[in-house]
Amino acid sequence: MAFSPETTKFFSDAYEVFLLFMVPIGGGIPAGVVVGDSRGLSWPTMCVLYFFSDVILACLFDPAMRFFLKLGRKNPAVGNAKEIFKKSVQLSTAQYGPKPGPFVLVLIAFGVDPMTGRAATHMAGHGFLSGWAIAITGDMFFFLVVMASTLWLNNILGDGTWTAIIVTLFILFFPLVFKKIKALVWRA
Repeated sequence: MAFSPETTKFFSDAYEVFLLFMVPIGGGIPAGVVVGDSRGLSWPTMCVLYFFSDVILACLFDPAMRFFLKLGRKNPAVGNAKEIFKKSVQLSTAQYGPKPGPFVLVLIAFGVDPMTGRAATHMAGHGFLSGWAIAITGDMFFFLVVMASTLWLNNILGDGTWTAIIVTLFILFFPLVFKKIKALVWRA
């Protein structure tokens, strides 16, 4: 069964965008959205592609996380790294109490990343499905915000390269700037 040229092009374009969404650091989203928009992919299609990238992340990250947790019990160096990561997740979630609820865990995944969100859900006692459902929910909200911002800015600039660069820089540096401003405001 042969696909029509339009169907083949759609799957080819969708695959390229999907690969960009698989980039684990913030730049994959704006680049994927710009490419998807330029290739005529609708925003719901991009949401589905991003969701599937999160599902693949879950299937790769969770076994790796569990492997390193087990390895940390036997290997002191890995155990130390595990404790450092555990403390960083605890510091990220400390302001929400010892056992944050699902809404707070969604916010953690939104504000940090889905892997940290999953680690926080693991520490809160959630299993694979509920933990990843919470982490992916937060990450999908993040995706929607970044996608809307990217499409809006690309409409204004009309240059996908600069749009992707600006949004990526904003994703990477806004949290640092926000923390500095927050610290200055609280001191005043």
